[in-house]
Amino acid sequence: MSLLVVGISYRSAPVALLERVAAAAGELPGRLLAQPYVKETVLLSTCNRVEVYAAVTGFHGGVSDVCSALAEQAGVPAVELAPHLYVHFDSAAVRHAFRVASGLDSMVVGEAQILGQLRDAYHAAATSDAAGRLLHELMQQSLRVGKRAHAETGIDRAGQSVVSAALEIAGATLNAPAAPTPSLDAAVGPSGVVGLAGRPALVVGAGAMGALAVATLSRVGAGPVAITNRGIDRAARLADAYGAHAVPLAGLADALAAADVVITATAAVEPVLDVGTVSAALARRAADRPLVILDLAVPRDVVPEVASLPGVALFDIAAMAGHLDSRGAAAAARAVEEIVDGEVETFLTWLRGSEIAPTVAALRARAEDVVSAELGRLGQRRPELTDDQRAEVARTVHRVVQRLLHSPTVRVRQLAAEPGGDQYAALLRELFDLDPSRITSAEAVPELATDLPDPLEEGAT
Repeated sequence: MSLLVVGISYRSAPVALLERVAAAAGELPGRLLAQPYVKETVLLSTCNRVEVYAAVTGFHGGVSDVCSALAEQAGVPAVELAPHLYVHFDSAAVRHAFRVASGLDSMVVGEAQILGQLRDAYHAAATSDAAGRLLHELMQQSLRVGKRAHAETGIDRAGQSVVSAALEIAGATLNAPAAPTPSLDAAVGPSGVVGLAGRPALVVGAGAMGALAVATLSRVGAGPVAITNRGIDRAARLADAYGAHAVPLAGLADALAAADVVITATAAVEPVLDVGTVSAALARRAADRPLVILDLAVPRDVVPEVASLPGVALFDIAAMAGHLDSRGAAAAARAVEEIVDGEVETFLTWLRGSEIAPTVAALRARAEDVVSAELGRLGQRRPELTDDQRAEVARTVHRVVQRLLHSPTVRVRQLAAEPGGDQYAALLRELFDLDPSRITSAEAVPELATDLPDPLEEGAT
């Protein structure tokens, strides 16, 4: 099998199209596994990307299967969706996975939140048996590489979380000498979240992004902070943890009227804030009091028309993308790229070895079958042999066979780990008429050594 990544992101598609794919992504794994070429899958869906990681039996068939499933699930014609998709295969797929885990492909270079999102995606696939041997290894190594990149370089200091970067924009916008403007070049000053101390804030959504927003607002001294969510209990627990207060969704208009900064980060498939709701809140505020709305959700929580209301500065993922892309530090990014380069080669070496491993295991199984058959015939021809004598003969024959096979199998593994090494597996199968399909993956796959904890364990990212 081969590795395949098919994705769509804020870089490759308009937000409106990304929203349609993201909104339908929840049911995608089941549809994918029903396709003929897709045998394993992990779905990574975040605020700015939807990516399918798959183990496929053929490149063209796999790409067609994934693209068709994405288009059908999102209700988008394949010809409309295809130009906005990116595809990575085998070594390029491994490199992409490692870069994603390291934060190099994020909207904010170096942001660490992607590690938790990738772990959640892997956990969901593992729980539903959608990930097999190949994707288990890719996901575990991607998480390890991501942790290593953050531990050994300054990439997380070079970048920011999307929330921190968005709040930096909010602080600069609220403290600009002129009225709020959607121009980021005019709004954003020196790096760092400033100007939010004492500013009332509202967070809509109590999921992972909402929790990060509340924590960041608390850290920079914003307040009072209100949290609203479809499930009020979850909002209340989050509010208790940070000294905020929970507001029922029915009280959204009141909370909106009281806030200077609003962060929306829900999983809703329809907008949460429309022109009517925001206009009603503005009517209860001083005319010269600005309101900054940061829409971090995909699909969007705020209808775009809200940006035209007087006194409102609306920033969504599309509006922030260009500004955030410039935040990475080149030196840290280069250091991470070097780590990724080395780790990709290590993984590919393992992958090539794993591809020949079933053939080597089949060769050893064939030898064991021959030995067992010959020992059986010996027992029939020489019934006078004692049990001890038979056991000694069996041990001797097994030792001879193992010694004869040892050097060739070690050498063929070494050769197979080199580029183009798949020809050696094919040659062995042809010479000895082997059937590797009889061998289980547990018997055949070599370990990729690592002394790091299992990424699925609590607190691993």
